[in-house]
Amino acid sequence: DRIGIKPLYYSVHHGRLTFASEIKALLEDREQPREIHEEAFYHFLSFLTTPAPQTLFAGIRKLPSGSWLKVRADGSTEEQRYWDVWDDVVPIESGSDEEIAERVLAELRTSVKLRKVSDVPVGVFLSGGLDSSTNAALFSEGETRPVRTFSIGYDRDYASYRNELEFARQMASRIGSEHHEYRLGVDELVDFLPRMVRLQDEPIADPVCVPLFYVAKLARDNGVTVCQVGEGADEMLIGYPNWLQALERQQMDDWPVPRLLKRAASSALDLAGYGHAWQTEYLRRGGAGQPLFWSGAEAFSEWEKQQLLSPRLKRSLRGLTSWSAIAPIHARFRARAWDQSPLSWMSYVDLHLRLPELLLMRVDKMTMGVGLEGRVPFLDHRLVALAMSIPSSRKASGGRLKHLLKIAVRGLVPDALIDRRKQGFGVPVDELFEGRLATLAQVQLDRFCDETDLLDRGEVNRLIQSGQGSKIWYLLNLAMWWREYITRDVPAAA
Repeated sequence: DRIGIKPLYYSVHHGRLTFASEIKALLEDREQPREIHEEAFYHFLSFLTTPAPQTLFAGIRKLPSGSWLKVRADGSTEEQRYWDVWDDVVPIESGSDEEIAERVLAELRTSVKLRKVSDVPVGVFLSGGLDSSTNAALFSEGETRPVRTFSIGYDRDYASYRNELEFARQMASRIGSEHHEYRLGVDELVDFLPRMVRLQDEPIADPVCVPLFYVAKLARDNGVTVCQVGEGADEMLIGYPNWLQALERQQMDDWPVPRLLKRAASSALDLAGYGHAWQTEYLRRGGAGQPLFWSGAEAFSEWEKQQLLSPRLKRSLRGLTSWSAIAPIHARFRARAWDQSPLSWMSYVDLHLRLPELLLMRVDKMTMGVGLEGRVPFLDHRLVALAMSIPSSRKASGGRLKHLLKIAVRGLVPDALIDRRKQGFGVPVDELFEGRLATLAQVQLDRFCDETDLLDRGEVNRLIQSGQGSKIWYLLNLAMWWREYITRDVPAAA
């Protein structure tokens, strides 16, 4: 589809073409090779997922969003792009913020209404944040029966993540929904990991997969088979605080400083022992004439990956950087974007990488794992085109995140929910690695290093000892996937 809400995988081997919406289906073919794609593995370490058209399987590809596949009788294939958001963009160069916000709300209202159409019960995932609350408010319009809303939390508050259930209840009360919530415990989370890996097909190293599965299960257990979700609003309407920080960095990088000087500065920081610092990475990118922002989710920097790779793989991939995955997207942006601002670039690159390959992929895999369909009103292609028609300076006017959406829904969503600080749907991974998860990670990663020649064991152990929960999670997800999909057959009833 245009945005990549649903995946499509394919493989050409032994004189035949196979294709499916799940990699598991392709692996039912006993002649399907199961070898790791080492370049895709390198990019996974950057983006927590593999950028299309690669997958972590060397012989399997995934079709990029907005593309179709031509297959000839001789077995040759050609991927062709049939849609880009710029095809439908009409720049908005006049009008007040209120007028633009009204257009956004009208398009979103239509999108929500379209996604209510179903022969089966439909509900809404409600986190208590602005996006899901907006979905719930618009869904409730014209309904004669209470909307069914579903929320997930944890059995206690953690230092790194505070439950948002109280905010979800506020919104549920506002619209009079039939509200359901579930509190997830640590043991339940750890016990779910093997099933999570089976459902993922290839690593999607975002721990939010866990609560997402359980809120989907909660909906399914209560008779709902379709749910609306809030993905896409942050990318299209500028909702991430770290994007404003990235904007400041890019504006500083755009100062008239020669690239040669930036390259010299990054080399000096390397020599001084600061190669691991992200500021050094940004200097490298600036020195190469690349945008500093590559994705809203970057795990390991280029320097960190070089430390993490095994000596063999480091030699094999010498000279490779994850810019190779970003460059084609950047070329399209430079050629066609009417708004060439840094924030416009951030929206565009995440529309083609983080959204389809990480956020939407986790929604699809976890919801379909319980037989529930996730629908995404904020990513209707008409709404996406409208959002990209709005100058980025208007979407984040005065540094106010989701400025236009907040104007649009004031009166529909309680002010307390509109004006509260963004938290985001999360998992307290640092605290989780203080218990059973730490032992599991050590065992799984030791075994992975024994059986492969991909990572440097010493660097992996250093990461584990340092207690960097998020980065350990990324590698644990990878190691568990390896054992499930590469070293043994996939059960038919996965």
